Amino acid sequence: MELTYWKVVLRYGHVGHRNEVVVARYIVTPDTYTIVDVNNFVQTMPGVKNRSVISIQPIDETTFLYEKSREMENFYMQNLKQKWPDMNMTG
Repeated sequence: MELTYWKVVLRYGHVGHRNEVVVARYIVTPDTYTIVDVNNFVQTMPGVKNRSVISIQPIDETTFLYEKSREMENFYMQNLKQKWPDMNMTG
């Protein structure tokens, strides 16, 4: 199965109330996924609210692997993982 790698920039927190944080998430999907499919997928992730997607763009595997390894260094992502330890947050 072929895969596609994505960088998705999301707003978390109280979106629209000047109390939000912007976080880049790195997602891997089957190559049949379109941007619309990725958008629908990220809407089901913990902490994601309506109208929180800023951008979605395909990236190469090397970039994905590097950025994915750094993703959990983000303080907000560490807190989110503590809130939902059983949730698959890797995408």
